[in-house]
Order: sequence, then C-alpha cells, then structure tokens
Amino acid sequence: MFTYLVRRLIYVLPVAIGVSMFCFLLVHIAPGDPLTAIMPVDATQEEQAAMRSAYGLDKPLPVQYAIWISKAVQGDLGKSIATGRPVSGEVMRAVANSLLLAAAASVIAFPIGIFLGFLAGYFRDTIFDRAITAVAITGVSVPNYWLGIVLVIVFSVQLGWLPSMGAGPGGSGEWAWDYAHMRHLILPAVTLAVVPIGIVARTIRALVGDIFSMDFVQALYAKGMRHPDVLRHVIRNAAPTALSVIGLQLGYLLGGSILIETVFNWPGSGFLLSNAIFQRDLPLLQGTILVLALFFVTANLIVDVAQAAIDPRIKRT
Repeated sequence: MFTYLVRRLIYVLPVAIGVSMFCFLLVHIAPGDPLTAIMPVDATQEEQAAMRSAYGLDKPLPVQYAIWISKAVQGDLGKSIATGRPVSGEVMRAVANSLLLAAAASVIAFPIGIFLGFLAGYFRDTIFDRAITAVAITGVSVPNYWLGIVLVIVFSVQLGWLPSMGAGPGGSGEWAWDYAHMRHLILPAVTLAVVPIGIVARTIRALVGDIFSMDFVQALYAKGMRHPDVLRHVIRNAAPTALSVIGLQLGYLLGGSILIETVFNWPGSGFLLSNAIFQRDLPLLQGTILVLALFFVTANLIVDVAQAAIDPRIKRT
C-alpha cells in the first residue's frame, strides 16, 4: 500500500503543476482589462502604468507565472484587485462554506443514490427499476439553477417555510451552528444533491445488475450460500467502481455549484468565482480556480487510495 501511495503522489505532482499553468493561462487569455474594474475612466496613462506595475501585469506572462506560483507555494495568492484584501483569506472562507454545502449535499445525495441504484439493480427490468430510472434521468436532466429557483418560489416565497438567501439570518455570509443558520442550508443542499443522486443511482443500478448476472453469483447460490451473504459479496465487488463515481461527484459538489450559490446567494467558492469573473479580478479568479482544482485532485487521490484498500488488485495495475 505504501508503494502504491507513493506512486500516486508522484503522479499527482505533474498534474498539480499542469493545473496551475492551465489556471494561469485560462485567466490571462480571457478578453478585457482587469484594471477597468477599479481604475476611473479618466485615469492617466501614468496612473494605469503604476497600477499595472503594482500588480505585476507589466511583466511577460512567463515571469508573471513564475512569481505567482512561487508565492502560491508559500500560501500567498496575492491581493484582490477589487477589494485589496489577501486572496488566500477570501478563498479559504469561501471554500469552507462550499465544503459545508458539499458535505450537506453529500449526506443527501450518496445514501439516496446508492439505495435507489441498488434497488433498481436488484429488481432489474421490473416496475421498480423503470420508476427509479425515470426519477434518476429526470434528476440528471433538470437544470439545477432552474430547480433552485422553483424551490425558492415554492418553499420560500409561497409557503414561507425556508429562507432563500445567504448563509444566515438577514442574508449573512457568516456561518454558525444553530437552527437559524441550518435552515439556510436546506434549499441549496437539496438543489445541489439532485444531479449526483441521478448519476450515482444510474451507475449503481447498472453495476449491481451486471454483478448479479455474473457466474460467480450463480455459483454462490448453487453452493447454498444465504442471500445476505451473497449480497455482501455483490456489495464488495461493486464498492471500487462506486467509490470512483462518488469521488467524481465530490468534485462536482465542490466546484460545480457556481449557479446554485449564485441563485441562493451562498457565500461559497462558486459565488466568489462568479463575482471574480464579472469584476475581472485576476488574482482572485486564478487563486479560486487553483484551490478548487487542487481540492479536486486531492479528492481523486483519496478515492484512488480507498479503492486500492478495498480491492488489492488495483495496487498491481
């Protein structure tokens, strides 16, 4: 296991470097001048040149990247052009809120998706299978931002049961572990969980159905093994692939919530990224993308190690 872990870490390093280069280039090739967000329209050329020099925008791109990545390794992602505050603090606060939202959505999505998928796979080609497949396809097909708006209209505007804006009372961006703040988490978490429920359910359904049709399962029944023991073997064989799907969905829950966080005004990384795009805030934009990408890479590394722990055959590939 140690050798496998070291090998995976060696693979992660070039991926992380490539991700940082891609994030940097992606932000800098976008059209528009980032200084237009903070410079007055009547600013002189000398004032614009001084501002470019202050943010290092007057240097060639390779030099800018070298300076940025050397500081990023030390935890310094620069200062926001729009607010002047350190990007690291802004991103960490936003990522913490996104992790909270992703954790809440995971608690909803993965147990429901796994249960529905296993049920559909076990009762394959029955009315249960068709009904669950229809629900899963609907969940994957419905735009999550549209679903979020519908939930706000129904549960917040019409019924008045749940709040719809911010992470706390009054649209606050600060989180606290109390009932008032927990109510603000329900609608965005449910909205974010719908797509993973459909994807996980469909994947587990196909996986479990295929495993039940394998020869070794029939052989276990022929030997007289009890049904619960056979189910345990099926679950063990399905676990590595299921973990892989869940790992991919964790990345979606963390980085794919831009529209949902915008709809609910949730102060997470997606909301921060959206604001950075509109404000052309280069340091904040590339810092947010880098941190989210590294979280995704880390999540995949954890899933790979967990798969190897469950299925020793993976360590030999």
